[in-house]
Amino acid sequence: MKVKITLGSLSVYGEFFDTKCAREIYESLPIQSIVNEWGDEFYFEIPKKFPPDETATEDVDVGHIGYWPPGCAIAIFFGPTPISQGEKPRPASKVNIIGKVLGDPKVLKEAKGSKIIIIDKAE
Repeated sequence: MKVKITLGSLSVYGEFFDTKCAREIYESLPIQSIVNEWGDEFYFEIPKKFPPDETATEDVDVGHIGYWPPGCAIAIFFGPTPISQGEKPRPASKVNIIGKVLGDPKVLKEAKGSKIIIIDKAE
């Protein structure tokens, strides 16, 4: 399930994994939202609510895309967050891993300061 993530003039591609949470979010695309930053993480609320699932973890890697149940939000990790110890991202609490950014996720640093994020199905 390929997706296109756009922040301002920057677009990157990603893929969603074959989980119930990821499939349901993918089927609801496109989503446009106000984007927030937390260190090198973008997160944004979506109009879907899911409980933690079998993928729920605090052990995420650069490039992971997660769904954060407490905030009904998607989180995209592209570097350390304020509670990281080292260069590895660390979410505020467990996220369902729903996908990953394809290519180098660190290019997302160029989009810091963006106000709007759009995720859509990719051709």
